[in-house]
Amino acid sequence: MEDAVDRQIITEISRDARATLAQLSEAVGLSSSAVQSRLRRLESRGVIAGYRPILDAEALGKPLSAFIEITPLDPAQPDNAPELLQHINEIEACHSIAGNASYMLFVRVASPRALEELVNGIRLTANVSTHTTVVLQTYYEHRPIAVED
Repeated sequence: MEDAVDRQIITEISRDARATLAQLSEAVGLSSSAVQSRLRRLESRGVIAGYRPILDAEALGKPLSAFIEITPLDPAQPDNAPELLQHINEIEACHSIAGNASYMLFVRVASPRALEELVNGIRLTANVSTHTTVVLQTYYEHRPIAVED
């Protein structure tokens, strides 16, 4: 388990993954080399799985986002929808869920027509029925994970 300093480092980098070692060391009260050592240990243990930029989907030409629930048409078919759909770049996330549907996909596309084409492609590729909910506005996402003491 992480100690209080590790939790503080995790909190700081979840707010700003580009924080320098000097900024992190000032925030947690350790030397830069000590912070670097702790970061390496957290990375090697898989607590920190990577660093990614947060991109503006609208600026990149994909302003429309949606959640798509998928359910196999035949309950006896193999449960391999995630594997069948993983090559589709518009799908940002695939979650196994409880409820009527089997999976919840989060997608981003350029237009309503592109969403319709994507949904049709998902249906054909994975032999599933779909239920789509279009996102009108996102108030927050990519929030830091709260690390409890």
